[in-house]
Amino acid sequence: MKQKILELIKKYKKIIIARHIGADPDALGSTFALKEIILENFKDKQVYVAGTSVSRFKFFGTHDKITDDMYEDALLIALDIPDIKRLDGVDYYRFKESIKIDHHPEIDKYSDVQIIDIDASSTCELIAKFCYDCNLKMPKHAAENLFMGIIADTNRFLFGANKPETYKVILQLVEKQHVKPNELYEILYKRPISEVRLEGFISLNMKLTKNGLGYVKITDKDLKEYGVDSASIGSIMNNYNFVHGLICWVVFSEDLKNNVIRTSARSRGVKINKLFEQYNGGGHIYACGAKLKDFNEADEIIDKLDNLCKEYNEDEFK
Repeated sequence: MKQKILELIKKYKKIIIARHIGADPDALGSTFALKEIILENFKDKQVYVAGTSVSRFKFFGTHDKITDDMYEDALLIALDIPDIKRLDGVDYYRFKESIKIDHHPEIDKYSDVQIIDIDASSTCELIAKFCYDCNLKMPKHAAENLFMGIIADTNRFLFGANKPETYKVILQLVEKQHVKPNELYEILYKRPISEVRLEGFISLNMKLTKNGLGYVKITDKDLKEYGVDSASIGSIMNNYNFVHGLICWVVFSEDLKNNVIRTSARSRGVKINKLFEQYNGGGHIYACGAKLKDFNEADEIIDKLDNLCKEYNEDEFK
């Protein structure tokens, strides 16, 4: 399959790379790294990265504005996204051919040329392996982006890095591309004090059910008080992974600008992805997100997650 992907890349002069809405470091790292890798190895290509910019992650690269003329005779490469509806910045149906590379459980089969490996730590890992297996040159900045994507999606190897292949890729990035982990950790994890204070607010206001579900609702007023936006929540979620008595946690934050309730959830055993797919969201089995219409939908999710936690606890003690 990697050779088929390489053949398609060689076939098209114009390539558009896209990822999911609400981009995280894995989505950003993989898209911008692949762009640099293609341009390094095929000088005649026109490669664009679609999607909405994320100011806190601007060090990954600069997004391109996709215009109507760019669709003509262009190849789509969709990274880190299991379903078409969450594709950011492009219209999938305007492409004749596409490639899909992802590590999420498949929701939509929207490409015949695809690599899907749900055991991989990240899409960045898959892009690195593709590059090395196809003997492509990898620019250092691309390697740095891939490293940061892997580190972020595994939360510094605390989860999702269960196979030796992940560590082999990290070793290659350090040995071959001379990536310097300490420098990249500082770039990736430096946070403004406002975000640290928001984490304190979440910790103080999280309600915990007897079944082990933790949940917090954050209003627009709360966000303004702490000087942050609703997109800041994602970087905080993994910090609750080792709280005793908490097996699933979800944060709802009001986004008045887009008229949605941003939702981010994590779990230490309860499978939650199918629930969030019912609300036009999704993600990993134990890490999901969605954009809800209102806080009434948030209450529905709280009830359903609590029931899932109850069922999980009952199964644990059978």
